[in-house]
Amino acid sequence: MGDCTNKGDFFPSCTTSTAAVISPFDDRRFSKHVHDNVHGNIYLDRLSLKFIDTEQFQRLRDLKQLGLTYMVYPGAVHSRFEHSLGVYWLASDAVHRLKTYQGLELDIESFDVQTVKLAGLLHDVGHGPFSHMFEREFLPRVCDGLKWSHEDMSLKMIDYIVDEHSIDINSDCLKKVKEMIVASEEGKSVSSKEKQFLYDIVANGRNGVDVDKFDYIERDTRACGLGCNFQFQRLMETMRVIDNEICYRAKEYLTIHKLFSTRADLHRTVYMHPKVKAIELMVVDALIKANDHLQIASYIDEPAQYWMLDDTIVKRIETSTHQDLEESRNLIRRIRRRDIYQYCNEFAVPKENLEHFKNVTAQDIICSQNSDAHLNDEDVIVTNIKIDLTSGRNNPLERISFFQDYDSFEKSHIKDDRVSHLLPACCQDMIVRVYTRKPELVKAVSEAFENCQMKTYGKKTQVHATPEKKKRLSYHEQ
Repeated sequence: MGDCTNKGDFFPSCTTSTAAVISPFDDRRFSKHVHDNVHGNIYLDRLSLKFIDTEQFQRLRDLKQLGLTYMVYPGAVHSRFEHSLGVYWLASDAVHRLKTYQGLELDIESFDVQTVKLAGLLHDVGHGPFSHMFEREFLPRVCDGLKWSHEDMSLKMIDYIVDEHSIDINSDCLKKVKEMIVASEEGKSVSSKEKQFLYDIVANGRNGVDVDKFDYIERDTRACGLGCNFQFQRLMETMRVIDNEICYRAKEYLTIHKLFSTRADLHRTVYMHPKVKAIELMVVDALIKANDHLQIASYIDEPAQYWMLDDTIVKRIETSTHQDLEESRNLIRRIRRRDIYQYCNEFAVPKENLEHFKNVTAQDIICSQNSDAHLNDEDVIVTNIKIDLTSGRNNPLERISFFQDYDSFEKSHIKDDRVSHLLPACCQDMIVRVYTRKPELVKAVSEAFENCQMKTYGKKTQVHATPEKKKRLSYHEQ
């Protein structure tokens, strides 16, 4: 992504499929024009550029959007920087469309437009390294009981950037930007907000339909070379605000379903790919072993330190010659040489057992081992992976409000059985997956895993047995 032109670009290309509705408030003489490989031409306004042109925001170039996924999908090397510009542009597009068609009715002002755009731009500025692995896998193991989220760190980073670079921004605007970024936390928006519909554009806690998902679904599928059957443009073109809520035409029910189902497919085939998770487990182990020496976890205490932490921490470990980092360094070298933790097998929790499911632990597997095996806690890793349509076992479309056509002023909900009987009756998967750190233990771990299934469900619920060839692996064969 590069700077294609500068001031005076009054006639932007309209060939892109997501060309934003041009607002009279946008003065292109003072904006920067860049070309994005997903959305085409993007125009960055003056205030946004003050945030972008800081070392704290530029840090996002060194955070891969999909973390370590590129080790399996080589094309997945796009960054949080690109994604943030994409969300900025789609947020701008969305609020401009609402202003164009309902601006007087909704009292949308230029202040509102700027606030939504900044929320889209800055929503990930506090993100940690390696996608969500840092906050979900690493921090819980080194900071017991700590409640930390990249959204909350984004708020701290925004304040730090404003102070550090003396950015002249309206305090009320800054406050609303931060509220919009955390609007989806704890699963719901703050309903008492004036112009609540604006808070649903970037991080929608009301029903999960937001431009953040629009961008990463399109960007991630393209980077991984996968097809995408979801067309977010249809939703952008048909959305309408009724009773302070963004609603969609009833005919777009299946389009919204594709949003949630495509996201779930990405989780299963890309984000939670067995080999991707194996590599993540190794990097987590490497970071934990390096934490005492590098004090990695301490970076989250202050934004002044945190912005210096990014994906390059792995290269720092790998190239260090310090004795205290030898174990971590060896793990990174194993990844480079494709000597990764062995994926043994997995099973999907039966639908009738989902409600009362308790996470399977390594100890559960060890307690199920055969008498001639000698497994211990260090040998086995269990991951419990929940994949849903954003609403747990509930259908997220039950929270979406629809309208019949543009002559209608009433919103309503639609039951899926009125649309199609082919839509899924269950909206959640729980996958239990087991790995071993030692390839020579694949056979023993796989057998213990099967025994655990028999004890729990009275049957083997895995799709197939672990291949015999994998069971015969030795360290040198690996």
